[in-house]
Amino acid sequence: MSLSIPVIVAIAVLGLLGIGLYGVLISRNLIKVIIGLQIMVKGAMLALVLAGRMNGQLNTAASLALTVIVVDTIIAVVGLALAVQIRRTTGTLDVKSLSNLKR
Repeated sequence: MSLSIPVIVAIAVLGLLGIGLYGVLISRNLIKVIIGLQIMVKGAMLALVLAGRMNGQLNTAASLALTVIVVDTIIAVVGLALAVQIRRTTGTLDVKSLSNLKR
């Protein structure tokens, strides 16, 4: 049995989305949640490139993927900076304990 490249990429997309979702739902550490979100975005970006290849518009999909990489990196940096400030302020990165904060 021989698998074609689009089938292999689709399996990789589902794997990345599953791993990222598992990381977001199971982890209580804020940094691990950010990493899980990053993995999910990489899976969505791979799906975008696959869709562009299937439609014959690989250049458009590649430029959109590059845009997603730039935006995703900016969001990750801001999220990690926020996590560092939360750690300095509260002393913990536990999401459950952060949800109880009130001013």
